[in-house]
Amino acid sequence: MKAAATGRVRWRRWAPWIGGTVGVAALVWVLRGIEFSSFLAALANADLWMLALVPVAIAGEQLVRAWKWRQLLYPIRSTGTLGLFGAIMAGYFASLVIPLGAGPIVRSWLVARREGLKTSSVLATVAIDRLIDGIVFAGFVPIALILVAVPDPTGGIRAGLSFGAGGSLVLFILLFFVLVGYRLQALRGAPWLVWCIDRLPRRLAEPMHRLARSFAEGIVWPAETGRRIGIVLATVLIKLIAATHLLWAGLALGVLLRPADYLFLLVFLGFLVILAHFARIVAGFTIGAVFALGLLGVPEEQALAMALIVQGASLLTVAGIGVLALWWQGVALTELRAAGGGNRAPCD
Repeated sequence: MKAAATGRVRWRRWAPWIGGTVGVAALVWVLRGIEFSSFLAALANADLWMLALVPVAIAGEQLVRAWKWRQLLYPIRSTGTLGLFGAIMAGYFASLVIPLGAGPIVRSWLVARREGLKTSSVLATVAIDRLIDGIVFAGFVPIALILVAVPDPTGGIRAGLSFGAGGSLVLFILLFFVLVGYRLQALRGAPWLVWCIDRLPRRLAEPMHRLARSFAEGIVWPAETGRRIGIVLATVLIKLIAATHLLWAGLALGVLLRPADYLFLLVFLGFLVILAHFARIVAGFTIGAVFALGLLGVPEEQALAMALIVQGASLLTVAGIGVLALWWQGVALTELRAAGGGNRAPCD
């Protein structure tokens, strides 16, 4: 066990360097044929009205997500969509300034703080939100593969997307049932759960008992059929809006693809960004976007410009609205770090 722990520490130390090296090498390979004069000319001649639609689409996507989250939270507490939208954007901003995926914890903490709820209960609704996202996203993959014919002589792209979609769908459905089973067991004081927690030091056992129960209380599903349908439809709409980010960026540069092509870009880049995140590979979105757009016949210079426009608009939108949301709620950056960093706010 000591050797395994030492190995994990070494991996955490070297992973950023390895991922950075791999990312830079891949970026250099992808951009090897770019004429930067053409790239700069494409940006200089971009349509500003179309460029403005990129951050609008990014904000609109998260506003729909906030409405969806409101339906998931409804069995616990009825709250406003705009407040949840601010918490979501603040959570994304936290992910930029706090490492180790603090975003979901921060946005749950902000809502719990404002509504007088337990952070772990709200966090459970975020987990359900993510699982539904994953299931719907996996459903988009076969549609994209049927509608889009991309150059793929070896069949590796189609096979990879098919395997990823199938594996993800099975995993997310299993996790969904695990959460449901956990709720039933935790609320009934399952002996195995009590036994596991009681093995902890006394000063940790009591808080963990409260945490286990409060998290289980947040694993809920609205009783109203309309809200259930709304959650699924909102998830589909979120994905469709996300597919328009590159649409507006492309139109700003004079690039227009078939509608189905944007669906392919959505699923291809979705899987690639997840893999790049876990492998700690930098510039994963940029590398993937230039490669995928190239498969669809977009020149490298315009593909790079489209990718950077989407990334830049995303960062500016998240930072602008996220900071404003934190200011509105009277949360300082130091308090945000305490909630999502090493000294996290209590989850119960």
